[in-house]
Amino acid sequence: MNAPFLHGPAGRLLIINADDFGAAEEINEAVEISHRSGILTSASLMVGGAAASDAIARARALPTLRVGLHVALVDARPCLNPEEIPGLIDRSGRLRSDVRKLAFDIALSARLRRQMRAEIKAQFEAFARSGLKLDHADAHKHFHLHPVVAREIIAIGREFGLEALRVPSEFGWTLVSPWLALLRAQARRARLMMPDAVFGLRWSGAFTAERMLELLRDLPPGVIELYLHPAIANRFCGSVPGYRYREEFEALCAPAVVAAIKRAGLRLGGYADANPSLVGRE
Repeated sequence: MNAPFLHGPAGRLLIINADDFGAAEEINEAVEISHRSGILTSASLMVGGAAASDAIARARALPTLRVGLHVALVDARPCLNPEEIPGLIDRSGRLRSDVRKLAFDIALSARLRRQMRAEIKAQFEAFARSGLKLDHADAHKHFHLHPVVAREIIAIGREFGLEALRVPSEFGWTLVSPWLALLRAQARRARLMMPDAVFGLRWSGAFTAERMLELLRDLPPGVIELYLHPAIANRFCGSVPGYRYREEFEALCAPAVVAAIKRAGLRLGGYADANPSLVGRE
């Protein structure tokens, strides 16, 4: 099913997104196959990833794949040289993985905020150089729930044509409700499109076909984003121990899942395919 865009009610849109596009070729291959032969419609590109060039080449050959920027400020490869952003880098030269401490440091340090701003801008610039159309932005490990991080992503992103932002408002994820409300308010002030709901956190690394079918049976109305972490193998350079990447990939191509979406008459696409008046933008 090349270009998996199904016609459905104009007021309902399902965005099925792969995170970490560009982090490894195993992920990139899963993205390509599940877009060509499955239900994947969108991917979030890590422009500093080890396989970013491969991901960009594949995306250029997939004109119906919507591609956004997966802003990475934690536990990833930076775009800038480590000497330019020393406060964001660990001893290995990667972006820091101590997310909680980094969040406090960013709030307290103007110097660190300048480095963060420079790295965010470098990532948007790298995406622009790819020649791909920017469909949306989100952040690795949802780090844009930090209001200072969100502010910079939104401000810089708007300079590069950003029109949509993932607000990960998954039902039942109540511990971060105040931060979600703040992020939604920031995005609304910037007149960015947002989804009505997002699913993926609860089953991160284990979004199997069975769980996909369960969710599809009781999907809320509106514009909904599902995000997964597909790969053609469970182990590769940079893989997270315990993640069932292969099963998430198989879920995107499972005949039962494809059939369930067809029966429901769901319209598939990316944020570029949404009516702005229906996606949380006033």
